[in-house]
Amino acid sequence: MKLRKIIHVDMDAFYASVEQLDDPELRGKAIAVGGGSKRGVVAAASYEARKFGVKSAMSGALAYKLCPQLIFVKTNFDRYREISQRIRKIFFEYTDLVEPLSLDEAYLDVTENKKGNPSATLIAKEIRDKIKEKTGLNASAGISINKFVAKIASDYNKPNGQKTVHPEEVEDFIQALEIRKFHGVGKVTATKMYSLGIFTGADLKEKSLAFLQENFGKSGPYYYNTVRGIHLSEVKPNRIRKSLGAERTFLENISSEIFMLERLEHIAEEIERRLKKSQVAGKTITLKIKYSDFSLQTRSKTLSYYIASKELILETAKELLYQEKMKNSVRLLGISLSNLNTEDRTKKQSEEPEEVYVQMKFDF
Repeated sequence: MKLRKIIHVDMDAFYASVEQLDDPELRGKAIAVGGGSKRGVVAAASYEARKFGVKSAMSGALAYKLCPQLIFVKTNFDRYREISQRIRKIFFEYTDLVEPLSLDEAYLDVTENKKGNPSATLIAKEIRDKIKEKTGLNASAGISINKFVAKIASDYNKPNGQKTVHPEEVEDFIQALEIRKFHGVGKVTATKMYSLGIFTGADLKEKSLAFLQENFGKSGPYYYNTVRGIHLSEVKPNRIRKSLGAERTFLENISSEIFMLERLEHIAEEIERRLKKSQVAGKTITLKIKYSDFSLQTRSKTLSYYIASKELILETAKELLYQEKMKNSVRLLGISLSNLNTEDRTKKQSEEPEEVYVQMKFDF
């Protein structure tokens, strides 16, 4: 029996902070990383910009409307990856159980760590200080007994802060959460929960397992356990990819299928490059189409064999494109591969018995 000690480290406004680090003239100013045109999208916003309501995934046009003095900066993913790798080296000084979620966040299991430090709270502070020293960037952290609580906690004292939810505090912490904070509860599920009188974790805990299964199917047991602080997902150093894709938003809507095929060829080339880098292949090809009215359509086909070449990906994407007539002009096209050859390993791992962890009280 042992208690996990999990840290979730989340870099503060990572892309924007890197740009401000590299260009002193941007420091203290409202900046957004991404496309600033009418068709552009905000990839990240500095905290100065967030005060005006600018946030990631927002259109460039709306961002400018909210913050007329906003400065747009082009993305530089090579630079972000470089710094991300430096940050991960710091993580590995403390534990080999590191599960990156993206370039700017990761879970660390420090239950047994390389420093022999029994306090996950102190380890998190050390890591944040070292990130600041080595990169000049700020990081926030959440510390608790499982990944679910640690991730939520990391958002509490942003920027440049941390929060520890001790074992004896976990259930009260979860019960006080607004239901939208629960992973897997999006707008549709939240609306259904509201209609059932579920607005907080405390409301959720009042519902029986049978009630949750009846109303939410397979997700019922997840909600039932999570609200009680039971979340057994381990920190997995080698996360197995389940899908891979790329998409492009166009400066102008396109209606010509010839132009669409040209764009799909470029996308297929990018996917081939990523597949080779990841050394994976897939059987299911999905074509994503976003029309000028922002309606979204996907078309998929599963092959009997794995593919990884641009030619085969493009051939299937063309077939899906011609599957039915376009209902409008198109603003975005995307291709993704799923049913990857990594999933055999996932299945094998899931068949292995999972160690059960029991919550105990000791120095955290």
